[in-house]
Amino acid sequence: MEQSREKGIYRVTLWGSFGNLLLLAFKFVCGIVGHSQAMIADAVHSLSDFVTDIVVLVFVGISARPEDESHDYGHGKFETVASLFIGMALAAAAIGIVVSGSVKFAAWLGGEQLPAPGKLALVAALFSIVIKEVMYQYTAAKGRKLESSALKANAWHHRSDALSSVGAAVGIGGAILLGNRWTVLDPLASIVVGAMLVKVAWDLIWPGISELTEGSLPEETEKEIVEILLSDPALSEPHNLRTRRIGNRIAIEVHIRMDGGMPLEQAHLRATMAEDRLRERFGKSTHIIIHMEPHRPVRNADSAPR
Repeated sequence: MEQSREKGIYRVTLWGSFGNLLLLAFKFVCGIVGHSQAMIADAVHSLSDFVTDIVVLVFVGISARPEDESHDYGHGKFETVASLFIGMALAAAAIGIVVSGSVKFAAWLGGEQLPAPGKLALVAALFSIVIKEVMYQYTAAKGRKLESSALKANAWHHRSDALSSVGAAVGIGGAILLGNRWTVLDPLASIVVGAMLVKVAWDLIWPGISELTEGSLPEETEKEIVEILLSDPALSEPHNLRTRRIGNRIAIEVHIRMDGGMPLEQAHLRATMAEDRLRERFGKSTHIIIHMEPHRPVRNADSAPR
């Protein structure tokens, strides 16, 4: 199962990297030939997409490794590291786009005449919108199916590139249609696009930071865990519940109370059945530790008759 999941992630990412490589070359050429700052900024964004594809290919292979002596809980968080890198790469690209556009805008305010973008740049922007939206839909669907945070993050990188191209198309189209007085729309579009990408980058970075710092699962998920445990009348008072993510799987640790007079074998069976219900809901690779406690106080061994 893990091998097929890894192959699926590799296949999707390889197709995406091939598309990004073609797009970034096409955009750079069109941006330079078409004298468009917005299109060059868009090309830089596609370059960051290509780099993050490489990051996913490297880290997903590591995250698929099973538990070993150096990683008792497996290597799943390497995939989280990959998604975090993707968000950081997107943030860096977005900030670069904003800075570059701001420099051009400042030059325009200072009286400099900005070159008018050519129609070739507009064609490139429209073409990129269609291609990147298709790549987003495909990668997002595969990310949900394979439960891969890295693929989901990479999908949003594709979507953000499509949004970047929308902004570029508006700026380039406006500059072409309205004449030389409005060539400033091109760098202004790149600033707006960059600002949007900063927000998208943060939405990718924060979940990764939360997981790497052992953030708990959402409250709704923890309530669902408690409900699953209490579905067995032999189990009661779940407490000391601790949850976290380990890559594409979750970890659950909880204390429960049972009848103190229940035979150990039966108590163990009840706990195992509870684990099976949790794994049925959250996945077979879910890490679960259930600590059983009796309702009836246990006499201290030191005070027992000898």
